[in-house]
Amino acid sequence: MSTRATTLGALRKTPWAQPPLLGRSVRDELRSNLIAHLRGPNGRFPGLVGFDDTVLPQVYNAILSRQHFILLGTRGQAKSRLLRSLGIFLDEVVPMVAGSELRDDPFNPISREAIDLVARLGDETPIDWLGRNDRYVEKLATPDVTIADMIGDVDPIKAARGGHTLGHELTMHFGLLPRSNRGIFTINELPDLAGKIQVGLFNIMQEGDVQIKGYPIRLPLDVMLAFTANPEDYTARGKIITPLKDRIGSEIRTHYPRTLEEGMRITGDEAWTTRAGTESVDVPPFIAELVEQVAFQARDDKRVDRRSGVSQRLPISLMELVVSNVERRAIGTGEQAPVARVSDVYAGLPAITGKIELEYEGELQGGDAIAREMIRAAAASVFASRAGDLDVEGVVEWFEQGSALKIGVDDSTEACWQGFALVPGLMELVEEAGMSEREDHPRTVAACELVLEALAATNRISRSEDQGWSRPRPKRRRGPAPGDTFGL
Repeated sequence: MSTRATTLGALRKTPWAQPPLLGRSVRDELRSNLIAHLRGPNGRFPGLVGFDDTVLPQVYNAILSRQHFILLGTRGQAKSRLLRSLGIFLDEVVPMVAGSELRDDPFNPISREAIDLVARLGDETPIDWLGRNDRYVEKLATPDVTIADMIGDVDPIKAARGGHTLGHELTMHFGLLPRSNRGIFTINELPDLAGKIQVGLFNIMQEGDVQIKGYPIRLPLDVMLAFTANPEDYTARGKIITPLKDRIGSEIRTHYPRTLEEGMRITGDEAWTTRAGTESVDVPPFIAELVEQVAFQARDDKRVDRRSGVSQRLPISLMELVVSNVERRAIGTGEQAPVARVSDVYAGLPAITGKIELEYEGELQGGDAIAREMIRAAAASVFASRAGDLDVEGVVEWFEQGSALKIGVDDSTEACWQGFALVPGLMELVEEAGMSEREDHPRTVAACELVLEALAATNRISRSEDQGWSRPRPKRRRGPAPGDTFGL
């Protein structure tokens, strides 16, 4: 709305004084702007990938129904980001009584301060304009949140200074929820909110008002409520009380990326990989796929607690550490066009071990060991998708004959190139798989390392931190072989 009146009298001459803007609630506003958004050329949330056919239609339906809603999902499923995106469906600006704590509508003020000001000044009442970013309020639920923080409390100092009784409206100190009037109020991790605080949300959700400290002061707030919660938190840290759940219109389940391509898009958008002051790092597509595949491996691994989930932050953090390790190596070797390799993914182990919760069996094995297994399994999956039908017997045979190859994570590209060139058929295999051309030494080195990791993952060759890649380990015998004798 281009007209920016500064007084109530001037505002009366603008469209804000006429239907449909006059008296429109925030939920009607969201509904109206969402309809216009869906009719537009780009009817989707910005920056959200993988929800177009699942989560977003349910969010749209909740807004169109003018319902409060909750997003349920494990960690790292973009719940908070989705809620913060709701602000795009608010008007760019709305008028308010200047200086009012509750951002009162000039045509329908609800706070005693604003009501008295409009009655006293009439058309000369000063008007301010509230932007959409200021109309989104977010609160992280923690056990120490009080009803005064959320709803408000009586302020004895205000009462003393103004000469009012404690029950007078001008003695009230308003909490976050009343201060969110005419906007969107969201609570993250709702189960962490104490039950008695959740009770305080009843009136605003059902009757549209709140009461402070039991005094008969009615505040008919105009607010849209949205929440997030992790389903595990119902028993682990707290629960959403049943009467509150009953008042939430829609319960919407979020999820992790359903496909590798969706996950790679998210990681590519979110990971900080473009660094200033250093050479640009090249991350080949098969390495980017490997990084994302680690998260998919973790989500399917029985040793990882599936109830806690594996956050999408894992591949994002892992990708950032991969790029950082390439940077560090390039600084030491002086390479001008550094390329990410599988060894750089191993250097990102802290991004994996810090983001997975292990079951009992996993705790016995240790986070580092499991993370290494995940990287190796991811390498096997990536290689199978790109070159699963190619003949690798020549490469395997070289190792079976007793040869070994060790490449250090900090070795230069040319040192790695010379080492991989010793393995018959390895570079031809990489070229045939379309992962690199032999003239491109950095990418060829990265692809060769991927092939050997995949062979180690499928037990065609052996791999150890000390000896590198070598001949396959002999298979263990089960029980005594024919002819074995045992003495007493």
